[in-house]
Amino acid sequence: MDRVNASTPAAPSDDPARAAFAALRTPEGEQLLAGLRDHDPADELATATRLRRTHPAELVSAALGQARLRQRAVAKFGAEDAYRMYFTPNGVEQATRTSVAAHRAARFAGLGVRSVADLCCGIGGDAIALARAGISVLAVDRDPLTAEVARANAEALGLAGLVEVRCADVTEIDTAPYDAVFVDPARRGGRGRIFDPEAYSPPLSWATAAALKAPRAALKIAPGIPHEAIGPEAEAEWISDGGDVKEAVLWYGEGFAPGAFRATLLPSGATLTAPAPPPAPPVGPVGRYLYEPDGAVIRAHLVADIVERCGGRLVDETIAYVTSDEPYSSPYVSGYEITDQLPFNMKRLKALLRQREVGVLTVKKRGSAVEPEELRRRMKLAGPNAVTVFLTRVAGAPTMLLGHPLG
Repeated sequence: MDRVNASTPAAPSDDPARAAFAALRTPEGEQLLAGLRDHDPADELATATRLRRTHPAELVSAALGQARLRQRAVAKFGAEDAYRMYFTPNGVEQATRTSVAAHRAARFAGLGVRSVADLCCGIGGDAIALARAGISVLAVDRDPLTAEVARANAEALGLAGLVEVRCADVTEIDTAPYDAVFVDPARRGGRGRIFDPEAYSPPLSWATAAALKAPRAALKIAPGIPHEAIGPEAEAEWISDGGDVKEAVLWYGEGFAPGAFRATLLPSGATLTAPAPPPAPPVGPVGRYLYEPDGAVIRAHLVADIVERCGGRLVDETIAYVTSDEPYSSPYVSGYEITDQLPFNMKRLKALLRQREVGVLTVKKRGSAVEPEELRRRMKLAGPNAVTVFLTRVAGAPTMLLGHPLG
């Protein structure tokens, strides 16, 4: 395959965004960016005034904008990478965080994949992870600026030899020469998030067809996708990082389990899987212990598997809280010992917290319209003790459960 990373294409004079980005990659632009690494956005006006005495105003504006994006990107990419990379506003918002991209790349690499066509590559977060796993990548995006940013990032991180960036329509790419295909359709439009998979760009149906043509494939989708939109050919995986659900991935081809649902927790890498959704779990009274499944477990509809493992039951057929009479330890749940079960009543809760000298109240809710911050404000907390309160439904009735984390 011909490489296209030999040089950065000149930005057309009628494209201000690309011209500004090209200026950032000059020695003057790079030096300016390096000096803004630790700048405080609150001092941006004074900083801009000072820098414009010695640098063109357009370059100063572009550098300050890029400095803000790099600071935002630290949460996803870590400081070491973020301050060497380049970003666009949409790129920061939509890019996969490094931990999730590395997990996905490791699954591909573990199956012997050595080349991937990364379609809708964005600023290159997934391409970087794939390359670091030793995989050769064709990274494709139809937006010229985004493609240039992806190319610059591969070069900045020393991965240009493994990452070819091409500005093209992904629907015109021949993926036959590659071991696998990865598609990350755009899920944002002019009005914000897109929830209809067929409104993705490209649509989920096109991405699925492209995946089924490849020996192996992965499609990145929103974690809230309806299960009925997932075809039987896919293994569906929901991924959480630090307890927050980040995305879902549909896997296709050899080495994956069609029809299976999987929940993966990062950074531990713990994975819970089931060949198909288990039958509806039993429902019963609140026991001594309550378990809050990780969001990935809930999204993957694997709460019933947790119920079976702990020998417990749900507190309500519509609520993802599991209870049992014996303690249960698992990476897939947070456990609590319950001390009180009360009908929902603000005054009664306030009196109980005052009696027990509770100064720190953790509020968790499922099936309740009460906002945690409003509840804490109304309780007027004071005292040395801490309690967790669950606002939920038990057998359909609004209920308050008080307790403490296990361990």
